[in-house]
Amino acid sequence: MKKIFYLLMIISLISCCKDSIKDGEGGKKDSIIVDRNNINVSILIDLSDRIDPKTNPNPTMEYFQRDTEYIKAIEKGFLNHIKSKKIITYDDQMQVFFNPEPLDPKMNQFTKDLKVAFDKNTSKDYFASVEKKYSELPLNIYQSAIHDGNYVGSDIWEFFKNKVNDYCIKNDKRNILFILTDGYMYHENTKFAEENKTSYLTTKLIKSNNLTTSDFKNTIEKNKFGFVKANDNLSNLEVIVLGINPEKGNPFEEAVIKEYWENWFKEMKIKNYQIKSADLPSNLEPIILKAITGK
Repeated sequence: MKKIFYLLMIISLISCCKDSIKDGEGGKKDSIIVDRNNINVSILIDLSDRIDPKTNPNPTMEYFQRDTEYIKAIEKGFLNHIKSKKIITYDDQMQVFFNPEPLDPKMNQFTKDLKVAFDKNTSKDYFASVEKKYSELPLNIYQSAIHDGNYVGSDIWEFFKNKVNDYCIKNDKRNILFILTDGYMYHENTKFAEENKTSYLTTKLIKSNNLTTSDFKNTIEKNKFGFVKANDNLSNLEVIVLGINPEKGNPFEEAVIKEYWENWFKEMKIKNYQIKSADLPSNLEPIILKAITGK
C-alpha cells in the first residue's frame, strides 16, 4: 500500500511540474491576474473644427471649455480613486492622446506632462502636481489648436485600428478610455467604404443614407450601414464618449450618431460603454466620476 501511495505522490508531483512549466514564463500559456482596483485611464481628444468658437459657437459655454471641464472631472475621479486605496496598492496611470498629432511641437511636451503614474513610492506632493497639470495644460492644448486653425479632422477610426491596443490597454489593469468628440468621424487619410459600411460619419453621409426619419434603425439594419470594424476584440476596454453634438436640421441626427457608435462598439466586443451628449460639465461630472469608480 505504501508503494502505491508513494507512486501516486510522484505522479501528482510530475503533473504539477508540467502544469507549472506550461503556465510559466517560457510556456505556451501565461495566466495574467487583473486587479480591477488598478486603473489605466486614457483620454482621446478630437481637435477638429468642432472646438472652433467661430465655426461652432455656443453662447452658454464654448465646446472647448466644456472639454477642459470634462478633463478636470476625469482627473478628479482618477485622483479620488487613488486616494481611496492604500499606498502600497498604488499602480494606476492616466494619459492624453490626439490622432493625428497637431502641428504645434509643444503638444508633444504637453502629452508627456499629462502622462501620470502612481505607485507605492509616489509622494503626497505628486497629487498637487497632477491637479496643477490637469487644470492648466488641457486649456493650453485647445488654445494652441484654435490659434493654429488647421483643423484636419480626428482620425478616431485609425486610432482604434492601430493604436488603442498599445496605447490604452494594460492586461493587468482595468482600462478606461474617454473620447471627447462631437460624434462625427472623418479624416482625409482614412476615408474608405466596405460595401455600405464606412470609416467615417458626416452629416452629408447621414442624409445620403436617408437616415432622417423615425425609421432610421430599420434603414440601418436593412442596408447594413455603420462603421467598418476597426478591431476584433476590445472586451478588456471600457469606453465613455463625451460631447455628441449633432448638426441642426435633422431631429434624428443625434440618435443616428449614437446608433453608429453603439453598433461599432458591440462589433468590437466592447461590453461596457456610454455615449453622452455635449451637456454642461456640471451635469456630466457625476456620470464621469461614476464611470471611473465602476459602481
